[in-house]
Amino acid sequence: MNLPQSENQYVEFKSEKVAAEELAEEIVAFANGEGGEIWLGVEDDGQVSGLSRSYEEDVMNICRGSVRPPLTPEYAEFVVDAKTVARIIIPKGPDRPYATSRDRYLVRVGSTKRIASREELIRLFQASGFFHYDLVPLNQARTTHLDYSAIEEYFSRYRISFSGESEDEKARLLAAGDITDANGKPTVGGLLVFGISPENILHQAGIAFAHFNGQELGAELLDKKMFGGSLPRQVDNALAAIKANIPIGSTIAGSRRMDAPHYPDKVFRELLVNAVVHRNYSISGSQIRVFLFVDRIVFLSPGRLPNTVTIEKLSVGTSFARNPLLVRLMENLGYMDRLGRGLPMVCQEARKLNKSVTFEEAGEMFRVALQL
Repeated sequence: MNLPQSENQYVEFKSEKVAAEELAEEIVAFANGEGGEIWLGVEDDGQVSGLSRSYEEDVMNICRGSVRPPLTPEYAEFVVDAKTVARIIIPKGPDRPYATSRDRYLVRVGSTKRIASREELIRLFQASGFFHYDLVPLNQARTTHLDYSAIEEYFSRYRISFSGESEDEKARLLAAGDITDANGKPTVGGLLVFGISPENILHQAGIAFAHFNGQELGAELLDKKMFGGSLPRQVDNALAAIKANIPIGSTIAGSRRMDAPHYPDKVFRELLVNAVVHRNYSISGSQIRVFLFVDRIVFLSPGRLPNTVTIEKLSVGTSFARNPLLVRLMENLGYMDRLGRGLPMVCQEARKLNKSVTFEEAGEMFRVALQL
């Protein structure tokens, strides 16, 4: 077993003299991120100091008693430079967020750990399903920021004439649907789905579209657009831009023009809906991005996958809701269902054309690449 060259985002060195609380903090920081490994018996500068005894029971006791919720790492001992060291592998925690017994929530940043910021804590609790940002009321928003014609159409699906109701009943209906809170403040989800220009308040809302004449970002830019407005409008406008920019080959059979096999609209629509509904809206300063290249189309959505979701589960179908209000509202508007069938459908359509689709989680970004 080769010793890592230095500490980094996924590797930490610790002397056997490390205090139990400090070791617990390192374990928590790794578990709240992508996981990592702690090499016990190695100094900060990489010098092997070794272990005087086995620390397996100590490590397991720390993970059970000083880490909440408890987790189980892998522990193995090796001989390096004629000295015994231990490798402790901390998995990406399935039950994030983790804290120490002193209620300290820590995250890994580069080769160091730090107390989680408010924004980082929000993301961790969202991933766990304990907190849903789309249900948060926006103090700076007013009901005048909502599109009442869209709300009227929405309630008409339930045979309710919203415009004909009293003001008190309108307020009750909006609150019952979580479009506003009990005090009449639009929620994040309510503003995103029914807002006139939600990007004026939630600056991270919107879809950026770019078409490149090549395979990389440095290629000639053929088209660039920014789509704001309500989520249904974002999806519809972005879909129209994709269709307008993707060429469809054709042949002439007799007197008829025959289009070459190509992706149906539902594939791009599903990927757009998946992006706007499941992105992490607590991450500010970053819109959803759609990049069209000559060989592929890439969808980039801010936010990691929730705790229970893995890349492997996506292609076979999994139902999750970082934003349950957005899921409910967009489902009721006919843009999606909650059965987890959307991404498997995309994979099936790609296979029909002998094309590939890849899912990737990179830091605070989820990426889908569809081969053209």
